Amino acid sequence: MDAPPATSPLAGLKARLSGLFGGTNERSLTNRLAGTIFLIRVASAGLAYLAQILLARWMGGSDYGVYVYVWTWVLLLGSMLDFGISASAQKIIPEYRASGADDRLRGFLTGSRWATLAASSLVALLLAALVFALSAAIDPATVMPLYLGCLTLPAFVVANTQDGIARSHDWMKLGLMPQFIIRQGLIIGFTAGLFVLGFQLGAVAAMAASCAAVWIAMIGQMIALNRKLRGHVPAGPRAYDFRGWLATSLPILLVESFYLLLSYTDVLVLQQFRPAEEVGVYYAVVKTLALVSFIHYAMSATTAHRFTEYHAAGDKERLAAYVRHAIVWTFWPSLGATVLLLALGEPILWLFGPQFTEGYGIMFVAAIGLLVRAAIGPVERLLNMLGHQNACALAYALAFVANLVLCLLLVPRFGGYGAAAATSAALTFETVLLFWIVRKRLGLHVLAFERKR
Repeated sequence: MDAPPATSPLAGLKARLSGLFGGTNERSLTNRLAGTIFLIRVASAGLAYLAQILLARWMGGSDYGVYVYVWTWVLLLGSMLDFGISASAQKIIPEYRASGADDRLRGFLTGSRWATLAASSLVALLLAALVFALSAAIDPATVMPLYLGCLTLPAFVVANTQDGIARSHDWMKLGLMPQFIIRQGLIIGFTAGLFVLGFQLGAVAAMAASCAAVWIAMIGQMIALNRKLRGHVPAGPRAYDFRGWLATSLPILLVESFYLLLSYTDVLVLQQFRPAEEVGVYYAVVKTLALVSFIHYAMSATTAHRFTEYHAAGDKERLAAYVRHAIVWTFWPSLGATVLLLALGEPILWLFGPQFTEGYGIMFVAAIGLLVRAAIGPVERLLNMLGHQNACALAYALAFVANLVLCLLLVPRFGGYGAAAATSAALTFETVLLFWIVRKRLGLHVLAFERKR
C-alpha cells in the first residue's frame, strides 16, 4: 500500500484506510467495489430482515412458514433457470472485449436476456401445469402461492442475467440495487399497504406482493442497463453464438446448481419433517447469519471477471497475488461478522417474535460451516473462470449429496439443529475438496491464515 509515513496514530489510520480504499491500484479498486457490494447487501439484509419480521408478525407462524417454503423454491429455481448465463457473463464479456469481438459482445448483451426470458417462461408454465396436476396431493394452503411463485420466476431470472452483465462492467450498483434494495423496499411497501387497508395478509397476499415487486424491479433495471450500455458499447451488427454461450455456461450452471441445492436443502427437508412454525424459526436464523455469506458474495462478485482477465493475459504472478488478497478479505471480515452476530443473536431473533429466540442455539452450529467456507475465499469462482468448472461441480455435487443424506438422517430427530449440523458438515467437506483441487490443479495455497511463501 502506497500510504505515506504517519506522524500520529490517527493520521496513520487515515493513511492506511486511504491506501486500502482510496488508491487507484487494483487492490484498492477491488476493496471499494467489494465494499460497495457488501454495503448494498447489508442494506438489503436490513430491508429483508424488516420484511421478514413484519411478515412473521402480520401473517402468523403457519402462513409465514408457507411463504418461506414457496419463496425458497423461487430463490432456488430462479437462480438456476438462467442456465449459468449470469455467472458466465463475467467470463464471456471480458473475453469478447479482449479479442475485439464487438459483434458477439452486442449479441450477447441482448440475446442472453431474451434467451433466459423465453426459457424461464417455458419452465414456469410447465411447473404451473405440474402444480395443477398434483393439486389434489398438495396442501391447499400452498397451491395458490406456488402458482404465484411460477409467475415470479421469469422476472427473477432476467434480473439475475442483468446482474451478471452489469457486474462484468463494474456497475455494481446497477447490478445489485434493483434486486436487493428496490425489490425489498417494494415488498415492504406492498405488504404494509395491504395490512393498513385491512386485507388478510396470508401467504397468498405476501407472494402476490413479492411477485409484483420482482417484475417492477427487473423492468426498471432493464431500462437503466440498456441506457448505460448504449453509451458504453458502440452500435453495430450483432452475432449470436448461442451454442458457444451454452458451452461456457452449462458447466458453470452445474456448479451453481449444486451450490444452490446445498444452500437450500436444509429448509426444504425441514419443511417435509417439521411444522411450518419450526421452518419459520430456522429461516430466521439463516437470515440472521446471512451477513457472513454476504462478505463471501461481495468478494466473489467483484473478483470473478478479473480472474479471467489476468488468466487470459498469462500473468500468473498477478493472478496469485490477487487470489491471496481476495481470500484474506473474505475470511477476516467474515470472522468479525460472525462474532458480532453470535453476540447479538438472541435479541435480534426476538424481533421476529418471542418464540423465534428458540433458534439462538442453532446459530452457533450453522456459523461453523460459514466460517470454514470463508477460510478459502471465492476459489469456486476462480476455478470456474479458469476452466476447471467440472472439478468444482463434482466437489459441489458430493457436498450436496452429503448434505441431503445428513439432513434426512438428522432433521427428523433433531429438527433445526440437525439441519444446521448437516449443512455445516457439508460445507466443511466442500471446503476441503476445493482446497485440494486448487492446490493440485493451480498450485495455489488458498488458506487465509497460511503464511505467504
